[in-house]
Formats: sequence, structure tokens, C-alpha cells
Amino acid sequence: MKVLVTGGLGFIGSHTVVELQNQGFEVVIIDDLSNSSEKVLEGIVAITGKKPLFEKIDLKEKAKVEDFFNRHTDVEGVIHFAASKAVGESVEKPLLYYENNISTLVYLLKELSKKDNANFIFSSSCTVYGQADEMPITENAPVKAAESPYGNTKQIGEEIISETCKVLPSLNAIALRYFNPMGAHPSAEIGELPIGVPQNLVPFITQTGIGMREQLSVFGDDYPTSDGTCIRDYIHVVDLAKAHVIALQRLIGGKNGSNYEVFNLGTGTGSSVLEVIKSFEKVSGKKLNYKVVDRRSGDIISAYANTEKANKVLGWKAASTLDEAMKSAWDWEVKIRS
Repeated sequence: MKVLVTGGLGFIGSHTVVELQNQGFEVVIIDDLSNSSEKVLEGIVAITGKKPLFEKIDLKEKAKVEDFFNRHTDVEGVIHFAASKAVGESVEKPLLYYENNISTLVYLLKELSKKDNANFIFSSSCTVYGQADEMPITENAPVKAAESPYGNTKQIGEEIISETCKVLPSLNAIALRYFNPMGAHPSAEIGELPIGVPQNLVPFITQTGIGMREQLSVFGDDYPTSDGTCIRDYIHVVDLAKAHVIALQRLIGGKNGSNYEVFNLGTGTGSSVLEVIKSFEKVSGKKLNYKVVDRRSGDIISAYANTEKANKVLGWKAASTLDEAMKSAWDWEVKIRS
């Protein structure tokens, strides 16, 4: 069964390609390599023994999207990761984010609307909740005004899919709202490869630990939390990848309760910034050079998932601990810098 993975050479995409191939799916990757590298294919092959098909396509080019689906009429499912994802950059370049994250989604859905049966998994985000009123966050928590153009593209993306599903019974879709992905494949063949300064906490920690960065800034220690630092739900990227395969199998098997469903993907446990730093120090045996600085605008206090729906309905549960995920991230960092 052929599955298209857009952004399949990126962090979460590449790990999902591995899990799909491990389950016997034939994978086609579309990636424009704007935030990834073709070398990731080598890591996928090293793990699975099989090279997925790869096409370098910019999904903003509508004619090329049409051409792809004309040539690959046997695509049974699409997992859509391809998007710009840096919150700070989205504030500086909102039009780039709206064009890249919204137009590409529309072009994909237009092609899927031509099929008698289409299965679509959307890479969404817990950013749609903003600062939720209650913890842990359930799927029924209100979607609040986005803090950034990036977050807004995820909200708009979900609205576009939901509204399309209402008028298109042939489209079956699941939006997966991730919390904070981290880690790398245990083989250390693939992992997170941020271009430039990392936007996420864990690669900044590992790059500081390896000596690439002089110091980690901890933005605020006066939040109303146990140690004063922000709390997030950190999920191992391999656990996250496996959830995509399960969600796709749910759609292909016709087991979905409706043709548009939403699931939180997290561990259900919140970890503070200082707890994440302690985890790194524990698994690496290194003291991390960090400094508490002023709060950063736009940061919410706390966000961690209620995962009961994914646990019960999907039959999926995160398996890895924070330390295990951190160890895989550190092993990957050590390997790529050696």
C-alpha cells in the first residue's frame, strides 16, 4: 500500500517513514529540502534496509502537486508534515507562513477530493490550545486565539480539513495535536537536524552540552510552577511516529468514528525546563552551562496532554520516559558531531 509523506525528510517525518516501512507500507516522500537534507535517506535505509521513493517538490507549486497525483494514482494515504514551523520566524514573516502552510494544504486536499476514497493525517500542534484553562489538556479544550502566525496556521489548517470533510464524505482525516517532540531513533541513524539556531529546547541543550553553544538561556524562573520554570509535555519522536501509523491504519481499516477526528499526542506528564536540564545531566554525565534570563514573550506557563482518547480510541500510548528520549537525543548529537 502506497503512502505519501510530505516533509518526509524532516524530524518527525523521517521517523514516521521508518515506522511505515517497518509495517510494510510503500512510502513516497515529497520534500523541498528547505529545512532538511537528502542525506536523511541514508539513515532511513540503514534502519529499514529499504529506500523510499523521493521527489523534490515545492508543494506551493500547484501544477507540480497535480502532476504528482496524476503519476501516483495508487496513493492510499497522505501524512502531511511539510510546513514552516518556527514560532519566532512566523512572527517576523507571517506571509511566508500563511503561504507555505495553508496553500500547500489546500492543494493537497484538492487532489484528494478527486479520489473515491482518501485518507489524510494532518500534523497539528498543541499550540491550538494556547494557555489552556485546565491541565491536563483534553481534545475538548477550547481553541484559543493563536499566539503566533505559526499557531494560527495550525488552527486554520484544522478548520480547512474539518470543513472539507463535512462536504466530502470520501475524505477521511485525522488531526494529531503534538505536544513537544524530542529525541532520535535509538540507532542514532536519524534525529533532529535544526538548521541554524535551534528553536526547540532539547537540541539547544544537546548543542550546548557538546560545545556548539556557549550557554543555554532559561527564560524565566518566576512562573507559578514547582520550580518557577515553564512546563511542557515532552514526547519521544519514535512514539509520535508510531501514532501516525496507527492513525493511518485506523482510517484505511474504516475504523474511524467520523470522517474527521482529533487526537492529542503526548505522554500525559509535564516536565519543567529545569527537570529537562537535570535529565540531560543525568544521561550525559555532563553539567550544563545555563543561565536564567527574563521571560520570553508568548511563552505559556504550562501545557501537558490528557491522552486518554488516544490511549482508548487509537490504542496508542507513549512508551518512552523523559530520560530515554533525552539519551537518544544525546547519542544522536554525539554521533553527528564526531
